[in-house]
Amino acid sequence: MAPTHAVVLGGGLAGMLAASVLVRHFDEVTVVERDKLPDGPGTRSGVPQARHAHLLMSGGARAIESLLPGTLDALSAAGAHRIGVPNDLVSLSAQGWVPRFPEMQFIVSCSRGLLDWVVRTQALRDTKISVLTGTEPVSLLGDRHAVSGVLVEDRVSREQISLEANLVVDATGRGSRLPAWLESFGLPAVHSESVDSGLAYATRIFQAPPSATSGFPIVNVQANPRDPHPGCTATLLPIEDGRWLVTLSGTRGGEPSTDESEFVAFARSVRNPVVGELIADATPLSPVYGSHSTANRRMFYERMKSWPVGLLALGDAVATYNPVYGHGMSVAAQSAQALDAGLSAGHSSQRIQRGIGKVVDGAWAMATNQDILYPGAVGKPLPLAGRVLQRYVDRLVRTATTEMAVTRAFLEAFTLSGPMAKLVSPKVVWATLRGPRSAPPEPTLTAVERSRVTSAD
Repeated sequence: MAPTHAVVLGGGLAGMLAASVLVRHFDEVTVVERDKLPDGPGTRSGVPQARHAHLLMSGGARAIESLLPGTLDALSAAGAHRIGVPNDLVSLSAQGWVPRFPEMQFIVSCSRGLLDWVVRTQALRDTKISVLTGTEPVSLLGDRHAVSGVLVEDRVSREQISLEANLVVDATGRGSRLPAWLESFGLPAVHSESVDSGLAYATRIFQAPPSATSGFPIVNVQANPRDPHPGCTATLLPIEDGRWLVTLSGTRGGEPSTDESEFVAFARSVRNPVVGELIADATPLSPVYGSHSTANRRMFYERMKSWPVGLLALGDAVATYNPVYGHGMSVAAQSAQALDAGLSAGHSSQRIQRGIGKVVDGAWAMATNQDILYPGAVGKPLPLAGRVLQRYVDRLVRTATTEMAVTRAFLEAFTLSGPMAKLVSPKVVWATLRGPRSAPPEPTLTAVERSRVTSAD
């Protein structure tokens, strides 16, 4: 029997996780990556959001660990922080402060460069995976019925080679050309949807005070999309090497400036000034980086009546989300799990793609149902059923500010650690309809946490 070969287009997080799955099912795996991959935890031009806040939710972290055992320990050894949720989360949600109950879930907090590097190192320990860098896909080989490989081109020499493959996986991200390739096969246009709140990002890295370089909480002030003005947020993440990564965001009409002199003032101007107060005297370590790549966009490949054998897509090539919700990496990891399960069961490419679509559904609904509410948002309005559900979720989040059982259900869903169905379980529905039984607390930073920042003065 001839050896089997799989090709992964894209060497980012989704691509490396896909490759780590494919080596279980194919004799050889080739990753095609257009950029030169950094030797360490550096940023890569192919990741448009690389410099901004990234959260690896516990649901995604567990998925990565199941695919690449030892990755969480490797991340910790490299300086990533494991943040308990909600005990080490200081977060003002749209409906009030999230209570700091004992740990229910967790978040891995580090730079995107570090996370990509650790996952890539873990995946490439398997010598059956090879990487072609500085190379980009030109077109698929095959026809509308079956894909047999991919034509790729060296970005410097422009030499083209055909890579024959039993399976091609598109993990090229936001810039995926798969819809056009499918149309070139004579297949109908892929149904797509987009919801754009007009969000813009501005990020800067600071040196954390010496007493706050470890064990410091994530601090996050969210916007309320129902307020009649632009939604502005501020987030402080402890990352590796004793640093704080601070990302500010604002929807249309309230975008943060990349002017360094305005950064702290914007952080103070959001619904609560806590992030601005923390960084007011901190030492900046970077310029301010801006970004507008924040629209939610989804390709509904799972709805296509005809799908070529030997082709799959996952990660940002299928769906991208407003990064403020922190779900993209976790959905990519859980999509790789769905890929593994489908291949293990011997499912068709079309059935596996539908399974990946089911993984996307929950995070897509959470992001788009919120973003469409912002003033000036562009996208299909929520139908009546969606508006009713959104009202229920608003009340659920408000109830979660005081009721532990509802907080647990909400955090399981938000960290992609449990099924969304739990949000409408009889126990949670009853508690939500009853609403908060006391006034929501305001558990910003504790006195001890504040002293760890001010003691450096």
